[in-house]
Amino acid sequence: MTKPVHIIGAGLAGSEAAWQVARMGVPVILHEMRPKRMTDAHQSDGFAELVCSNSFRSDDKLGNAVGLLHEEMRMADSLIMGMGDMTKLPAGGALAVDRDGFSDAVTTILTQHPLISIEYGEIKGLPPKDWGNTIIATGPLTAPSLAKDILKSTGEDSLAFFDAIAPIVYKDSIDFNKAWFQSRYDKKGPGGDGADYINCPLDKEQYLAFIDALVSADQTEFKDFEKDTPYFESCLPIEIMAARGPETLRYGPMKPVGLTNPHQPDVKAYAIVQLRQDNALGTLYNMVGFQTKMKYGAQTDIIKTIPGLEKAVFARLGGIHRNTFINSPKLLNKQLQLKIRPDLRFAGQIMGVEGYVESAALGLITGRMAAAQTLGHKYDAPPLTTALGALVEHVTGGFMDGPKAKFQPMNVNFGLFPPIENIVYKDQDGNRIKGKNKTRYRKRLMAERALNDIKSWV
Repeated sequence: MTKPVHIIGAGLAGSEAAWQVARMGVPVILHEMRPKRMTDAHQSDGFAELVCSNSFRSDDKLGNAVGLLHEEMRMADSLIMGMGDMTKLPAGGALAVDRDGFSDAVTTILTQHPLISIEYGEIKGLPPKDWGNTIIATGPLTAPSLAKDILKSTGEDSLAFFDAIAPIVYKDSIDFNKAWFQSRYDKKGPGGDGADYINCPLDKEQYLAFIDALVSADQTEFKDFEKDTPYFESCLPIEIMAARGPETLRYGPMKPVGLTNPHQPDVKAYAIVQLRQDNALGTLYNMVGFQTKMKYGAQTDIIKTIPGLEKAVFARLGGIHRNTFINSPKLLNKQLQLKIRPDLRFAGQIMGVEGYVESAALGLITGRMAAAQTLGHKYDAPPLTTALGALVEHVTGGFMDGPKAKFQPMNVNFGLFPPIENIVYKDQDGNRIKGKNKTRYRKRLMAERALNDIKSWV
């Protein structure tokens, strides 16, 4: 007779929230508008569809904040991480997944769960109060009708940014007389062998011509209401990066370090384009960091100037869509409830985090909080010293305040964690730790602290 928790949206955050609620013995009604109403970016009606990249980024739990977040979520029995590990692909030190296999696995588990009911159709406004405990996890592509109702009810301006999608290339159209397989520094990742990326080299003349073409390329025109919408810095279109200076891409997604061209081992490439496996069959490869708003004709013409991609055939060209998020620090409390309507919680990218893993992480937390409320308990946020806790702090007040301050989406990073005071930078032999090794050592200590502190919360 337990009243169900309603969850709106079956993306990564909504799917994770539904799983966490159900595993605590509370029934769930999961609402998903696809396929009855599609978005500008989704291509299927599957749950937890990955639309921008198939990568969950670094899986290094002791040296990278998102890798640490992976591990904390695994400890919390995360559905998203469980299915990510089950469908992983070779990707160097990153965790990449088979898009279709991942979505199919999440969809199957949720649709067959005895405590989860699925209702298809668009929720066109804020849900009625008689629904009770409800989670809004509609993501960055929230339907306009619901977004307008949120704005009308809160009285706060919602913010927006553009998210660009990278092209996907068929592997058999790549010229391996010029391209080669290798991970940077031959680093092995989950399920990988140290040769997980396809690399395409450019000399200086080719690179500079490529930059000139990017800067002058025809680009998608924005509607008037979109023109002042800022990009998210961690997902800039490649032509925007190129416009910041000719060397920008060489220090970004096209950096040539840690790679050796077996076709010309004595010649150092001036820049390198990398492609990452996108499906389990290994037939599709995603162009790393090549999200773009260029028109389709310009994309094909410019990408085909890259050595190895002269005859590239595209499974999908790049695109761009508008993402929206609420001003969470002003609208939400520490239980992730809407202050003016405590029956409503939010989860995922609509709260102002960026990234698949971060979105799912907030779904995990919100799901546990909602289930506990239904059962008559309170589930506090994770400790601030953890990756999960740092994300909650970010969306509920962990940002600079003041008249010029502006809440913006953010990936998880060690800058969100409280520092460890009085670190002694010495190794086990008593030798001083210097330079970059100090940063690695500090991150490791913060990660070890987080993995210890998350245990009691889990």
